[in-house]
Amino acid sequence: MRWALVLIALLLAFAGEAAAQGKGKGIRLWNLTTETISGFQLSPAGKTDWGPNQCLNDKDKEVDHDERLRITGVEPGRYDAKVSYPNARQCVVRDIEIRADAVFSIADKDLKDCSK
Repeated sequence: MRWALVLIALLLAFAGEAAAQGKGKGIRLWNLTTETISGFQLSPAGKTDWGPNQCLNDKDKEVDHDERLRITGVEPGRYDAKVSYPNARQCVVRDIEIRADAVFSIADKDLKDCSK
């Protein structure tokens, strides 16, 4: 009987730890554009100091429509983004607010200064 109580206590402790780890999923981009994104780089708002391609964080290196992408190495703040597509088209999204452990999205209406 005592072993059963110890086992239950251990299971509850592990369940609580797993739940706590699942809370902070980090910063994520939600692609609400109508196309698959192959490049997503961030720069502090108003600058052109583009960081690494965040799409490399994805298992297939692209972010499909309605897919979420884990963003790494970025602190909360305001950023501009360079968005690239497989057809060589590139656009900029300006003044994105990024919060800790939150999802931000981009949609077609956000895309500016597109070129091919």
